[in-house]
Amino acid sequence: MTATDRATELIEAAAQAAADKLAHDIIAYDVSDVLAITDAFLLASAPNDRQVKAIVEGIEETLNKELGAKPVRREGERDGRWVLLDYVDIVVHVQHAEERVFYALERLWKDCPQLELPEDAKATRGKAAAHAGEAGPADEGLAPGGEFS
Repeated sequence: MTATDRATELIEAAAQAAADKLAHDIIAYDVSDVLAITDAFLLASAPNDRQVKAIVEGIEETLNKELGAKPVRREGERDGRWVLLDYVDIVVHVQHAEERVFYALERLWKDCPQLELPEDAKATRGKAAAHAGEAGPADEGLAPGGEFS
C-alpha cells in the first residue's frame, strides 16, 4: 500500500507552507505500510519556539485555504517545542531543533519510503533530510551505538 493521492497533495502543500515560513530539515515519509492510522508523516524544524508556532500557523492556513483541510487534532501548541497536527491522512510534526535532535524521529521511520517534496521545500532541507540514513542533525549528540551522549 502507498500513500493516497490526497495524502500526497496534503504533504506537498504542508511542506511548501513550512518552507515558506523558513522551516528546515523538511522531510516526509510514507508510513502507510506500517501504520493504519495515517498515510504519511511530515517532519520540519525551527530554531526557536516562535518560529515553530509561525510554521504551524502557515501550514494550517495553507491547508485550509488551498485544500479545505483542518486538523482533527492539535497537540503541543502551548509550549511551542513540538507541535503535532493530525489531518487523518497525514500527521505533521513541527519541532524545535533541540527536540528534533533529541527525539530523532527520522531513525524511527528511516525504513519507510521518503515522499518527494516540492523543489522550494527541498532547498530548505538540511543535512538530515539530504542524507537520510547517514549521520545528520537528528544523529548529533549520539554516542557510538546510537546511545545519546
